[in-house]
Amino acid sequence: MHYFLNHKYFRFAMVLALCLGLAMVRAIAARCEEQNEGVPGDWLSRYTGARTLGLGGAFVAVANEPLGVVWNPAGLSHISQNEVHFETAHLFEGTSINGFSFGIPARHFPSFGLTVLSLHSGDFQRTNELNESLGSFHEGEMAFLFSASKNLSPRFSLGANIKVVHQTIETFDASGVGADLGLLFHLTPALRLGASLLNVGGPRLTLRETEEVYPLEFRGGVSMEFFSGRGQIAFEIDRRSGPGVSFHGGSELWVHPSMALRLGYYDTSPTGGFSYRLPHDIRIDYGLSDHELGVVHRIGLSFRFGGFCASSKAVPSVFSPIGEKSVTKFHLKAKTKARTRKWSLEIMDKSNQLVRRFSGKGGPPAHVMWDGKDESGLSLPDGIYSYQLMVEDWEGQKLQGFKGTVEITTAGPRGTVPVVVH
Repeated sequence: MHYFLNHKYFRFAMVLALCLGLAMVRAIAARCEEQNEGVPGDWLSRYTGARTLGLGGAFVAVANEPLGVVWNPAGLSHISQNEVHFETAHLFEGTSINGFSFGIPARHFPSFGLTVLSLHSGDFQRTNELNESLGSFHEGEMAFLFSASKNLSPRFSLGANIKVVHQTIETFDASGVGADLGLLFHLTPALRLGASLLNVGGPRLTLRETEEVYPLEFRGGVSMEFFSGRGQIAFEIDRRSGPGVSFHGGSELWVHPSMALRLGYYDTSPTGGFSYRLPHDIRIDYGLSDHELGVVHRIGLSFRFGGFCASSKAVPSVFSPIGEKSVTKFHLKAKTKARTRKWSLEIMDKSNQLVRRFSGKGGPPAHVMWDGKDESGLSLPDGIYSYQLMVEDWEGQKLQGFKGTVEITTAGPRGTVPVVVH
């Protein structure tokens, strides 16, 4: 997969992605309905993260990060590394909403995750019968999701959440337990269907005397990748007992290996956002949406480590095909979730054009040697070349290692010769 494209192709990709996004917004906007608020668990049903907001909340068929269990717990089986995720958003009148999620992938056992979401309101004034001030109070709600997911086949995965919620208002508090069920199915490598059933059997909370039950909710959607996985569009329909039907849609395009742009439509409002990847598998997400009270901003931070990964390292990193160090050795490592199906090590020039590929079936060897020649056996010019290891397992999971650089030089030693004057 090549990320750096020539300018003509890059402009075409941007225009196509924006056209798809605008067409999607118009189609969904025409069908959106006004939603009823104030039903039990509405804050949790309408929760969005920074990335998911940029996609318009259409995440049931994507759900490829730990926080995705809020939409579809089956997506947890599609993470390949341990991942920690933080989210925060400041709404209106002192209200804030925060999220924490942690996912652990597994090979033979289900993948597991823990998600904690919280909503804290600003202060409300407490008064007596004479409307005299008695101080203030606030409302707080929390949800704990314990998740598990397993691939039953290369195309089909199932997942479930055990959901524990707690609500506090003044001196009253209550807790309840429910469950979520989800599935993901790949029609093709690029086309995926997702569905989930939320709030099965509850939660049920009784703050005073009246019991409140979270309404049963169904979510279904489809996502499609394009541009070799660098872009995707997603659509989703939600149906809740009481509030009714809502539609969501969004598009995402990685315009650079480190930068993604998003455009979507959530309920009745346009949304957007971006992501930026930092070294050491750190990612920053940002999302915003329009609201009748103003613009809402959401920020997310995620960190990946360990788990299943691929890596490569060239030793030496500088060599000369006509010198003493005439070859470089690529040390290769890969750990996949399922049995490794195939691997490839691609070497690109400064224009990101492929000059040499090593590949094979099964897992990669411990190392491969490169003599600085291209696929046809011709010597390559001096310069810096990038390389990257990619592996794929029998469940269709693809892993990419970090890009490294190696330099070819046929020039002699550089420096100055000292001149001694007698």
